[in-house]
Amino acid sequence: MPEITDVVPGAGVNDSCLHQVPAMKAPRTRLSDTTLLILFGVAIFLVHLAVNGRYGFHRDELLTYDNARHLAWGYVVYPPLTPFLARVELLLFGASLRGFRFIAAAAQGIMALFTGLTAREMGAQRYGQTIAAAAFAISGPSLFNGGFMSYATLDELWWVLAAWSVARLLRTQNPRWWVSVGAAIGLGLMTRYTIGLLVLGILGGLLFTSARRNYKSPWFWAGAAIALAICLPNFLWQMQHDFIWLKWVHSIHARDVRDGGTDDFLLNQLWKITNPATVPLWITGLWLVLVKPEGKPWRLLGWMYAVPLLILLVLRGRDYYLAGAYPILFAAGAVQMERWLATLSARAAGTVRGVTWWAFAANGLILAGIALPLAPINSRWWHIADAATGGNYNSQIGWPEGVASVAHVRDALTLEEQASYAILVGDDGEAGAIDLYGPAYHLPPSISGMNSAWARGYGDPPPQTIIAVNMDPDFLERSFASCQVAARLSNRWGIANSAVPNADVYVCRGLRKPWPEFWAKFQYYG
Repeated sequence: MPEITDVVPGAGVNDSCLHQVPAMKAPRTRLSDTTLLILFGVAIFLVHLAVNGRYGFHRDELLTYDNARHLAWGYVVYPPLTPFLARVELLLFGASLRGFRFIAAAAQGIMALFTGLTAREMGAQRYGQTIAAAAFAISGPSLFNGGFMSYATLDELWWVLAAWSVARLLRTQNPRWWVSVGAAIGLGLMTRYTIGLLVLGILGGLLFTSARRNYKSPWFWAGAAIALAICLPNFLWQMQHDFIWLKWVHSIHARDVRDGGTDDFLLNQLWKITNPATVPLWITGLWLVLVKPEGKPWRLLGWMYAVPLLILLVLRGRDYYLAGAYPILFAAGAVQMERWLATLSARAAGTVRGVTWWAFAANGLILAGIALPLAPINSRWWHIADAATGGNYNSQIGWPEGVASVAHVRDALTLEEQASYAILVGDDGEAGAIDLYGPAYHLPPSISGMNSAWARGYGDPPPQTIIAVNMDPDFLERSFASCQVAARLSNRWGIANSAVPNADVYVCRGLRKPWPEFWAKFQYYG
């Protein structure tokens, strides 16, 4: 047979033959499930990053900023990891609002990714993994915490990573995953002590299920040792400070109960801590992991939700303390949903999938309009969102203007008074604001009796003149020989900052007691 080399049109071959060969279609490339989840997480991160530069620093962020400038192994309010990471952000991005919230935004993408991966460990396919990740992404804490650098943000991250590690341990029956669980819990204990609720859930779940055999595994105890080793520096700090966090949490809890902050705990789980559209999903997940026979291999995960829930109900905890447990139920609910869809016709299953995505999208947009910093300041929309978030937006307004007012008060003092004055603030918010914006006006660091600021003292030599910000006027009158109103804090929108209930700025002179005696009884918590 003669060898055929090149076929050239017009060289003995009919050109029309060349068009009779059907064109080969390029094979379709399909993203892997993991890649899809990663891209979904990146998209969530970018959305938060895009909107995070609005309004201003939250009162609690200013606390974190202030503690980031005074690194220690512990603080009255929380362990040291959040201020340490905030310090890293300050080194990388400066005092940029968007830069300060970079890690918070990234955490939301990571948690969405691992919520989907937890669903995979429990048997979910592509649809279940993405629906679980989406359920997390449109929950109230995820939407709000993506723009809020706080210990609450990172606390939830460690709950999610610990839950994924437990799910992987249960699927593989490989006890080495206790090392990962221990590392997540250890980092959680260096972030916020409420992860102890998850620890009790794990211990209770082991006791109440067949997974109790893990108590005999050396890997379980290795994970416990890793958790303790990670949090040991903070434990030693607490010992040196007489476990001062317990005094703080007792004070805060009494305030929350008194002010109604613990009311409607269960009701708030339905819309504020999750999302109305996701309620059927996570309730189905709870039913699977605690009741249904096919959920027996995952009973431990069910107790990791149930035990913290029961403890918070009994102790009257805040509604958002349980936020980190819901990704477990989102994942379990996605598994059960896929099983149910498999029993339907293709047409019915497609309809259910479509309705679910539309419900998630619609409710997600509504909650995003409240929880993301999108509304123009002082608009009706803004005030609705502020009220729905418990004043979390108004507590971001007016800090730079307030510091400028303090600087004007300082400028009105005599030169002799300016040589020996201090700025006494009543709240961690002003302390952080003075330390953030004050250097531009050559203001000194603030002094305060609240939380960790009290241990930093009142300076040497003691001040003779006090500029008092957000202080109770009755307390000032009792403590000083004279106090006069010198200014009133305000901002161009006329918005009252709920973190500053006393907006008058006083100049006080003549402390009635010696400074050491006054300061010894000045410590308080908030």
